[in-house]
Amino acid sequence: MQWRWPRLSSSAEHASSADIAQITALLGRRPQGDFTVILRRDDGTARVVRNAPLLHDGTPMPTRYWLVDPHDVAKVSRLEAAGGVDAAEREVDAAALDAAHAAYAAERDAHIAPEHTGPRPYGGVAGTRRGVKCLHAHYANWLVGNTDPVGQWVADRLTVSVEP
Repeated sequence: MQWRWPRLSSSAEHASSADIAQITALLGRRPQGDFTVILRRDDGTARVVRNAPLLHDGTPMPTRYWLVDPHDVAKVSRLEAAGGVDAAEREVDAAALDAAHAAYAAERDAHIAPEHTGPRPYGGVAGTRRGVKCLHAHYANWLVGNTDPVGQWVADRLTVSVEP
C-alpha cells in the first residue's frame, strides 16, 4: 500500500465535545486534564492528542502525545502483544532513543509554568527514563513529526497502511 504522511491539524485545536466523548470512551471516564487535538484523520476524528503536562489536580502527566484512534491503537497493541517492546529495544539505536526521550521531555517541560512548585512529570516518551515502555506513545510522537526511532520502527512494521 502507498504510504501517505498523516495530515496534521493546521493548528492545535481545543477538544470538541466529540473529541471529549472519544477520549471518554477510550478511558472509560472523562479526561482529567486538558488536551488539544494535534492530528486528525481525514474524517475529522482525533488520532493523536497533545496532553497538558499537568492534570487538573496538579498530578504530573508524563505522556505528552497520546495515540487515541481506535484503529491505530489496535494495530500497535497487536505489535506490542507480539513482543514489539522488547524487539524495538533490541533493534533501535540506544543513543537515538535517548535523544528522543530528551527532546520529548524538554518539549513537555517547556509548557510548565516557571512558578510551578509542585510535582513535575519525569522521563521522556511515556515517562520512560531509558529504553522502551509503550509503542503507542512512541508512535504518536513520531506521527506528529518528531524524531522518534521507536515510532519509526513501529511504522515500518505495521502491516496495513497508516491511513485506512
